Amino acid sequence: MRLRLPEERPTEPPTGFKIAHPVLSQDGSRAGFTGVSLGGALPYGVVADASCVYGRRHRAPARRCDCGFHCVHERTAAQALLCTAAHREAVLLDITVLGPYIRFERGFRYARQRVRTATVGPCACGARAVALADAGWGRPGWRALAAACAGCVRGRTSVSLAAFARLAGDGLRVAEASGGATATADPGLPEGLGVPELVAEAALLQARLDWFQSRLARLEGGTAQQ
Repeated sequence: MRLRLPEERPTEPPTGFKIAHPVLSQDGSRAGFTGVSLGGALPYGVVADASCVYGRRHRAPARRCDCGFHCVHERTAAQALLCTAAHREAVLLDITVLGPYIRFERGFRYARQRVRTATVGPCACGARAVALADAGWGRPGWRALAAACAGCVRGRTSVSLAAFARLAGDGLRVAEASGGATATADPGLPEGLGVPELVAEAALLQARLDWFQSRLARLEGGTAQQ
């Protein structure tokens, strides 16, 4: 006898988290997302229905197939995926699970979804992202985008975060990750130093400056003699 999982009848649609790459259509009129693993070749919109990536005729999610959208229950679990080199340019999606779904220990596999919020991290240089710019790769008819600051956008095809939300439609909200604009601490002045330690640090820095100035004077003197 085969055991069946109990059928769920939630009063509200379940929610979850996933990561994806933002994409922009070739003509710049539409925006959406593409997955990072199974089904990544099929860009999808804010509200989308899953289909079997193997071309089978059954409806997703089928129990004996891997088809359907995937998400995890915990935000931290999805954020952990952004640490891998292949997923550094992806964004974090907060989604609502719609239609039939299969619950697993760590997440859902389901038939339909709505992306509520896309959280964009900082630019690759570490500065605050102001746009999503051409990442240098894509799918047929779609350009993949990555977070970019004002200095790194340059001449690349790009859209502002607000423009991406508008092109994607269906009430999508695009937000910046907390701490996107980070400040770098001065490595030369560790925290917790008292006055004597700071005086010693200042004396050391002054000695280094005097040494560099003396070296510079020698170099300039040698150039003048030649």
